[in-house]
Amino acid sequence: SNFNTLLPCPKVAADRESWFTLGQGRGVLLGLVWWSIEKEIKMAKILPPHGGVDEPVNRIVDTLGDTAGLPKINVVAVDQTSLYRIADGTLSPLTGPMGKADYDQVLNEKSITRSGEKWAWAIPVPLPVTDAEAETLKAGEKAALEFEGSVFGVITIDSVYDWDKSEFIEKTYGTSRTDHPGARLWTGDERTKLCGGEISLLAFNDDREFKDRIMSPADTRKLLAEEGYDASIAFQTRNPLHRAHEYALVYGAEKVLRDEKPSKIGVFLNPLVGQLKGDDVPAATRMLTYERLIDGHYLGDGDKDVELWKSSGQDLNQQTKLAGLDMRMYYGGPSEAVMHAIYRQNLGFTKFIIGRKHADAPYDDKTDIWGDFDAQEIFSKLGGKLAIETVNVGFAAYFEEIARVGLVEDNKGKTTVSISGTKVRSILNSGEMPDSRIMRPSTAEVLIEYYKKKNEAAA
Repeated sequence: SNFNTLLPCPKVAADRESWFTLGQGRGVLLGLVWWSIEKEIKMAKILPPHGGVDEPVNRIVDTLGDTAGLPKINVVAVDQTSLYRIADGTLSPLTGPMGKADYDQVLNEKSITRSGEKWAWAIPVPLPVTDAEAETLKAGEKAALEFEGSVFGVITIDSVYDWDKSEFIEKTYGTSRTDHPGARLWTGDERTKLCGGEISLLAFNDDREFKDRIMSPADTRKLLAEEGYDASIAFQTRNPLHRAHEYALVYGAEKVLRDEKPSKIGVFLNPLVGQLKGDDVPAATRMLTYERLIDGHYLGDGDKDVELWKSSGQDLNQQTKLAGLDMRMYYGGPSEAVMHAIYRQNLGFTKFIIGRKHADAPYDDKTDIWGDFDAQEIFSKLGGKLAIETVNVGFAAYFEEIARVGLVEDNKGKTTVSISGTKVRSILNSGEMPDSRIMRPSTAEVLIEYYKKKNEAAA
């Protein structure tokens, strides 16, 4: 038989002489095996975890041993979430809440040091404790981590230290004012001490209805490898998506497709589903809107560059995945944008979208804390290394002249269709459908039902 016709892989055919040294029959067989393996392990591009570690940190254990005689730390829900993100590697290279050395370095230098190198880090992640708990904790000794009466982990204490909340707020948020949602996360917390150390946690028992949509670094990295994505891009959100929000993900994916021409790009809608402020739409409702958007293949409908996707032999909706990230919001603007990028690097993604007013929450008088694009600009002045690359996206809107959503900077002088967020909520609250040029019906239907139930419960 002719060697070239039997081997569908040109690379193998090109090296046929070396395979023939093993004998013609064995050469053909081994060549076919080689081609099969190459096809199976098509090289996905997966970023290394942050901080110089080879694999995402894993601090989940099967058993904690005897914790009966240990001092106990009563952990609140939002801190438990952060601890589990340390344990599953989302906050790699941390192996526990930050001790004083890391905490001070983050506040003053926006970095942590590991193996003699500085790595970008913008918001400290310590564990707050009460004064009474702090008195029982000693460096080098263990304490039990307890939530609602049940022990879920153990921490070996590195340090216990005072919490200067004024300094924390000013250096994290870039303002000494406290009349904004980010500051109230801390001023409303009565605890005044912090501790750090290395943790071991039992697996988290998640009973939320959307638990199967939440993905850890191990999950996303496995998916990236299985799909063979040689580029991937993630979009952060804490809100139901208007079409202009949705377009940020479409635009980001298309920019990478044009600029880098990957053979297969993974597109990830990666919303935060951890603790938010009280007036944000609950995670369960938001996840339902995202599911309707993605499962219905509505993402980019009418707005995407159809020819680009067709010419690249790729399909936006087939390659878009919903991956919930169970992490809290800090409402920290530029500082939080850096943290959001770190989370996504640890998930393995190669690109992360930064839009206007990323992680923004203004002062109570509605004036801005940060500029519209401060969260994009901070990546040019990081305090340490960061491997993931950001894709900046500007203001987007629906334009009548082009009959789709596009960037404002590319459509100057054209007529925008816009409604304030307050007006959209009012329309949804009344049970009416907003303009489909602003919000897709699939999203609006879920929100109308949510507001209906909310109003009925309040009546």
